[in-house]
Amino acid sequence: MTKNSQIKLIEAALANTGAASSDYDLNPDITLPDTRVLRDAAVLVGLIPTGDSAQVVLTKRSSALKHHPGQIAFPGGKRDGNESSATTALREAEEEIGLDRRQVRLIGSLPSHETVTSFQVTPHVGVIEGPFVPIVEEGEVAEMFTVPLSHVLDLDNYSIEGRRWRGQRRHYYAAPYGPYYIWGATARMLRTLAEQVHR
Repeated sequence: MTKNSQIKLIEAALANTGAASSDYDLNPDITLPDTRVLRDAAVLVGLIPTGDSAQVVLTKRSSALKHHPGQIAFPGGKRDGNESSATTALREAEEEIGLDRRQVRLIGSLPSHETVTSFQVTPHVGVIEGPFVPIVEEGEVAEMFTVPLSHVLDLDNYSIEGRRWRGQRRHYYAAPYGPYYIWGATARMLRTLAEQVHR
């Protein structure tokens, strides 16, 4: 493989138009009310080039948070005012893990994803250029870590699992890596990326 060939692969894949996803994709028996109100949010799928490959930046959320405590997630959050979705992703990454937005070269975005907590999330993919030493915001982030891009691009690493939620069995994707249990919305967005690469 040539230098940064995985990044080139991702750039080409992002040119493909994919369908929006949802935490309910694997649960067709759940009926969503037409009156539900979704709040706009955005996340940064940060890629750190490593020779001819790359690492994906993920965080473990603080156990003190109201939404998704202790879960694996991308840096991100709800959109403020009239800021663009991309600005939200970059701002949140700066606040949560100390990533200078000037170090991020955005290369595209993935289709939006609806969460069970009523957020409409837009994942923005960006290449982190230059040295990056994370400084986590302890009130929101317990830990930042990286996962090989090759792991999340391999569809064989995803399984469908389930647990009870609000009195019903809910199914979701999971793609564990070492001690990290990547599941739910994060795993679904990563699988969307993998699906577009393999399309």
